[in-house]
Amino acid sequence: MSTPRGRQSRLTTSRAHSARVYDYILGGKDHYPADAEAGDAMCRHWPALPVHMTENRRFMHRAGRFLAEECGIRQFLDIGTGLPTSPNLHEVVQAAAPESHVVYVDNDPIVLAHARALLQSSPEGATAYVDADMHNPDAILGSQEFQDLIDLEQPVGLMVIGIMHFILPPDDHRLVGQLLDPLPPGSCLAMTIGTADFAPEEVNRVAQEYRRQGMPFVLRDLASATSFFDGLELQEPGVTQAHAWRPGPEQDGVDGRDVAMYGAVARKP
Repeated sequence: MSTPRGRQSRLTTSRAHSARVYDYILGGKDHYPADAEAGDAMCRHWPALPVHMTENRRFMHRAGRFLAEECGIRQFLDIGTGLPTSPNLHEVVQAAAPESHVVYVDNDPIVLAHARALLQSSPEGATAYVDADMHNPDAILGSQEFQDLIDLEQPVGLMVIGIMHFILPPDDHRLVGQLLDPLPPGSCLAMTIGTADFAPEEVNRVAQEYRRQGMPFVLRDLASATSFFDGLELQEPGVTQAHAWRPGPEQDGVDGRDVAMYGAVARKP
């Protein structure tokens, strides 16, 4: 495993990183012993964690497909992309609309090293990767990659999946707003938002483990999760647990106590 020259100083393998812990728990190979140790500890606290993470990923697939197929969106901004796990967002939306453009954003050197896997677009479409942090929306919106691929005269699908539990108040609403504000009417926001509403003891222990590992972590109740969509038009069925948002056959038998994410899609009027 290697990182591009000039990024080595940012790669800390002795401390767990959220993207690599996610990769480990889902059975990937792009992680280090510290990530495995953290993932094992979290799964001891809550054995359903792999189910929860899988359903978060599946929500992204369904939301992306909904935006491409039913909302006609052809350009997407994916914040907090994480390590490539097929199908990635561009594979989902380009299956419905091959001409779709996708800009991926993450600031983890390991994700950057694997960005080439995120750049294999259909011939008709395009993908790009921005090495940036959600805490700096100007760097994202001002990047050459964003400006080259995203036409702000046309609707954009803003995907904020599996990241808001790492964004602490009071910055959370401001940062989402700064990303959404420049997008034209008809754009949509798709989000998943971590919660302890359904398995409070277990999920709060996982949150404590993240914090112990040096990763900020916040959980939100339904009212707090819904507040991110103020001023937008929630699409049916509104804010639900992630696995219950327009579920497919894959969600048959999923126990709600095993999913600690709210999910929703909303349209900018």
